[in-house]
Amino acid sequence: MIDLSKAPGERAAWDRPAWVVYLWGICELLFVTNPWQISSGIRVRVLRAFGAEIGNGVVFRPRTRVKFPWKLHIGDRSWIGEGVWFHNQDHIYVGHDVVISQETFLTTGSHAHRRDMALITRPIRIEDGAWLTSRCTVLGGAHVGRSSLATPMCLVAGLVPANVIISGPTAQVIGHRFPSTTA
Repeated sequence: MIDLSKAPGERAAWDRPAWVVYLWGICELLFVTNPWQISSGIRVRVLRAFGAEIGNGVVFRPRTRVKFPWKLHIGDRSWIGEGVWFHNQDHIYVGHDVVISQETFLTTGSHAHRRDMALITRPIRIEDGAWLTSRCTVLGGAHVGRSSLATPMCLVAGLVPANVIISGPTAQVIGHRFPSTTA
């Protein structure tokens, strides 16, 4: 058994002073997580003000969450669906023309569960043109290839090749998204 009162790293991933993290929490609640259909542009501007790198033409729907905007990088014309949660204790890189659909959860953190429960983080990379459909879970260290598609409720971990369709809790390849000449 691990005595959790002695677990290290409660603030290990912050990378900013406490006041910035708390101010972000307030702004996230008012402008990003807010369920009202306020402008996607306002969400993007607030995220950028806190260090997110977000390209042109990005759509950011309501009820989204971003743990640390300074560790979020999104390319041009990507769509972020309602209720997406970027639990990014490490960096998340999203390419151009990527769709991340409703209620998808991306988490870069885990714990040293056999040692002391210290925080362990690994970045996530999603290449151009990929589509993570609704309620997928993407784990730290995942690398989703160009133009790949994850079906609803898929668990995405490790390397997903380019232009494949993956499905289920083991992210089994079930086909190709596009004919190989157009990927």
